[in-house]
Amino acid sequence: MTAAAVDTAVSPQHAGPVVSGVDGLAISAPMVAALEAAWAAIRARNPELPPVVIVLGAGSGDRGGLRLGHFAAMRWTATDNDDHRHEDERDEDGRRLAEVFVGGEGLARGPVDVFGTLLHEAAHALAHVRGVQDTSRQGRWHNARFKAFAEEIGVAVEKDPKLGWSPTTVPDATRAVYAAAIGELGRALRMRRASETTGGAEKPKKPGPPACVCACGRRIRVAVSVREAGPILCGICEAEFLPEDLDGGPDDGSPEDGADAG
Repeated sequence: MTAAAVDTAVSPQHAGPVVSGVDGLAISAPMVAALEAAWAAIRARNPELPPVVIVLGAGSGDRGGLRLGHFAAMRWTATDNDDHRHEDERDEDGRRLAEVFVGGEGLARGPVDVFGTLLHEAAHALAHVRGVQDTSRQGRWHNARFKAFAEEIGVAVEKDPKLGWSPTTVPDATRAVYAAAIGELGRALRMRRASETTGGAEKPKKPGPPACVCACGRRIRVAVSVREAGPILCGICEAEFLPEDLDGGPDDGSPEDGADAG
């Protein structure tokens, strides 16, 4: 199985790699290795699942929200200068390997939920292998077929009005089955990625046009330019819609009670 890039660089002054990390230890290599070992544990119980390239990266960005993971078929292939390819690095037809992405921000949820993300993506992988369409709306809506695959893999899913059968939890029975892999994740996932947003602070929304009310209490909102073009009359009380004052009634421009009209 091909590993994702790790936090190492080769220095021209030294023969060996220069590693960066806490206390001189590598940072990303142990995390990616633990994620790969977890995927291998899932494959051991679900032999239909394909080998994948594990990618650890940013789950936040321009569109807001947080991406915990994804499965993408046929995203990776061996380089042309690799003369020592393992048979497990490609499928039986020599095609490209799939990718499982894990968002770095989601690592803050802890090893059980991160393992749940891998199981969620394994359900997508199983659907792909069997040629079943388990999502729609550009992969956002998870249909009932995905629910069946998720339950076969060993996770519980709930129905979300926007995402379908996507929200995932790991039942106690599944935790017990994969206790060793989850424990290894807990030891390896020592960092998480900070969430980011681009474009600076969110711009304040412009206030809408003021509400206008008539004598019978009906309220409308229209642009000031439309209201100033001519009276807008209520079809029930035949009174003009006027801007609502702070007390909730129409402001006809007359002075308030007790105010000096002069």
